[in-house]
Amino acid sequence: VTVNGRPLSELLPAAHVGATKGSREKAVYALRDAAVAELTRDAAEGAGAYEAADVKSAFKELASSTLREVVAASGTRSDGRSTTEVRPIDIRLSPLPRQVHGSVLFTRGETQSLGTATLGGSGMAQRYEDLAGDQSKRFYLQYSFPPFSVGEVGRIGAPGRREVGHGNLAERALRPSMPSEEDFQYTVRVESLITESCGSSSMASVCSGCLAMLTAGVPLSRKVAGVAMGLLLDETGGGGEPIILTDILGSEDALGTMDFKVAGDEAGISAFQLDIKCEGLSLPLMRQALEQARQGRLHILGLMEEALPEGPAALPDGVPRILSMSIPPNMVGRIIGAGGATINSITSESGVDSIAIDKSGPGSVCITGTNDAAVQDAAERIRNLIDDDPRGPKSSPLAPSAPPPPPIEVGAAYLGCEIKNMVPFGIFVSLQPGTDGFCHISELSKEYVRNIEDVSLSVGDKVDVVVTEISNGKYRIEVTSDFEVRPSQRP
Repeated sequence: VTVNGRPLSELLPAAHVGATKGSREKAVYALRDAAVAELTRDAAEGAGAYEAADVKSAFKELASSTLREVVAASGTRSDGRSTTEVRPIDIRLSPLPRQVHGSVLFTRGETQSLGTATLGGSGMAQRYEDLAGDQSKRFYLQYSFPPFSVGEVGRIGAPGRREVGHGNLAERALRPSMPSEEDFQYTVRVESLITESCGSSSMASVCSGCLAMLTAGVPLSRKVAGVAMGLLLDETGGGGEPIILTDILGSEDALGTMDFKVAGDEAGISAFQLDIKCEGLSLPLMRQALEQARQGRLHILGLMEEALPEGPAALPDGVPRILSMSIPPNMVGRIIGAGGATINSITSESGVDSIAIDKSGPGSVCITGTNDAAVQDAAERIRNLIDDDPRGPKSSPLAPSAPPPPPIEVGAAYLGCEIKNMVPFGIFVSLQPGTDGFCHISELSKEYVRNIEDVSLSVGDKVDVVVTEISNGKYRIEVTSDFEVRPSQRP
């Protein structure tokens, strides 16, 4: 195939070389389109023409072998770098307003990631379901790759398989450096928005995610960086030496024999992903590639260290404050109140963002607020509730403490229980001081109850109940007392 009188094989080496991704792609695609036009021009007559897909496939093989020949002959790559050189890196800390707890703009060559970190309470943990049931995680990274990052126009919808995979890889790389929940009680969400891409955007997400968390005051145990490596093998049978590339471009990823990502710190690797297009790799070759990746990673970590301010990480002013306190397990119901009335009242009156109660084990309360005064106010209100326990006077050296009430069990009957609250979907009844049970409207009577106003019950009435279910510290009950169900007055 000739273009302007010159063989395609003579033009491809020069097309591979250029300062920018756009100039290289324009030159290579022009040659590809010329080859397609030349070899498919007789398609209308069916006179021995090739299919366009076959021409493009053959062109890709030629471009791949040509790329290796260019690097092997000159020792430099498409953008002028050596095989071990990392592209220029620029790091801008906190480019977004401080309402964003931590942010960084990480640019490596023509790949750019805007990393953001947001801190919240335990109620903001990511919930998901797997074969073991409902789960949650307090650190998660979400990766976004919009079409404009590669100069395309397209619909932005739910994350695709590629985005989920890249985000999971970056999340696994950063997770080992996260502090324990005992040392740092916040939920941490990191987002990597790829604004420009020319290879290795997942490893740019590792770097931007690490820096964003540090600017948000997350006390990471170590700094983590990532680099994508490539391999050019001589697949023509000529016996050429393998060429290992550090920090590959998008074209080197597409035309190369191997693409593997390595993330970690100075001491070791925290995440590794390998994609090969050949039948196998030798151990000596992998050792050499991993050592070259380590040198590239150390270079990036050094630049990240230079960009960060000196001293320990501190929480910015906009980060919510969190306070955890232990409570007696039998006080959980009293703090929550009928239908959540008590805990909602404390939340609104103190001005905190949320109050989360862990009912799965020993009682604990996590209070999240925008300022310390509101958090301390909510904590004091909860302490007052505990100290004002209506189940009798506190124990003293002179008088024995009152025995605790018997535990509530399924099937237990309680007579003369007071109705504490009536809501459109049921009623709350006091089983013991500080402990309420709930009866759904569908279980109030054997008759059909359309609206709660149709029953001849009101707050303060006494009813007999039976406990039917206990789940996560909550009690479901059935009313056994007789009462009238009036015809419904509204639809």
